[in-house]
Amino acid sequence: MPDPRHCPACGALNRCGLADPRNATQGCWCFEVAIDPTVIEALPTELRDKACLCPRCAQVDGQLKAAPVHTIR
Repeated sequence: MPDPRHCPACGALNRCGLADPRNATQGCWCFEVAIDPTVIEALPTELRDKACLCPRCAQVDGQLKAAPVHTIR
C-alpha cells in the first residue's frame, strides 16, 4: 500500500495536509487547485486514490503560487 505522505508518481513528499494528523482538520493544498483528470488517469489504477500527488506531479505549481500563502504546505 502506498505511503499517504508520498507522491504515488515520484515518491517525493506530497505535502498532504490530511496525511499529517497535526493538520488533518485544515484540509490539503489539493482542495485549492484543479488537477487535470488526465494526470490522475496516467497513474496505474492500483495507485489512484491512495495518496496525493505532489504539486509538481499534479502540475499545479502555478496555481499554488497564485494561492494565499496560508493554504500552501
